[in-house]
Amino acid sequence: MSLFSWLRPAAPMLPGELQQRLNKLPALAELSNCSLREQRWVVLDLETTGLNMNKDRVLSIGAVVIEDGAIDFSQQFERTLQCADMKVAPSVLIHGLGPSAIAAGSDPAQALVEFMEFVGDSPLLAFHAPFDQHMLGRALKDHLGYKLQHSFLDVAEIAPLVCPQAQIREAGLDEWINWFKLEVFERHNASADALATAELALILFSRARQQQIHSPLNLQQRLSQWKRRQRAPSF
Repeated sequence: MSLFSWLRPAAPMLPGELQQRLNKLPALAELSNCSLREQRWVVLDLETTGLNMNKDRVLSIGAVVIEDGAIDFSQQFERTLQCADMKVAPSVLIHGLGPSAIAAGSDPAQALVEFMEFVGDSPLLAFHAPFDQHMLGRALKDHLGYKLQHSFLDVAEIAPLVCPQAQIREAGLDEWINWFKLEVFERHNASADALATAELALILFSRARQQQIHSPLNLQQRLSQWKRRQRAPSF
């Protein structure tokens, strides 16, 4: 036994059936050179107990799929997760998930396995993706002992990359929805926000293709170059 092994939290004990499903999750695939249109994307949004990435917890998961250049409404995911000892926080005024809704939710381990089965080996899209990536990764580790390794691309970065003329780099989802004049009838729950993000992503993919960005791998490379330019000092 390693001298420091006692510092590592023990892996959660899962029911046999759930562990078998976890073991069958597909091996991770790297971003490919297939076309943006051919790629299956999972567009994710989370509602959480707050914005502290080290203490707050995931309350609900909403996701939709972009495939063949369109939102596939036959592929949608929505779960509310049970959260023990949840205290009413100001965030409940935004997402509306009170204690009764949380108590009636799904077992977190079960819901998270179901979500990763839904994702498969697809890359994920989210608006302000680092937050969703971190929170989802923590939940998977805490409840399943599973390490999240899927590719995440941030729609909040893709938007100013392909639409610099908007000059709203630090904008939130609402600002981009308004800039493109999208009709969004519901906001601030995970499924509705995932759908709004997916609608925005489709527009951005079209703009990306016009700029000779044709594959998920190419898009990731261009994003990396763009971020390096943003961080470079200006003289």
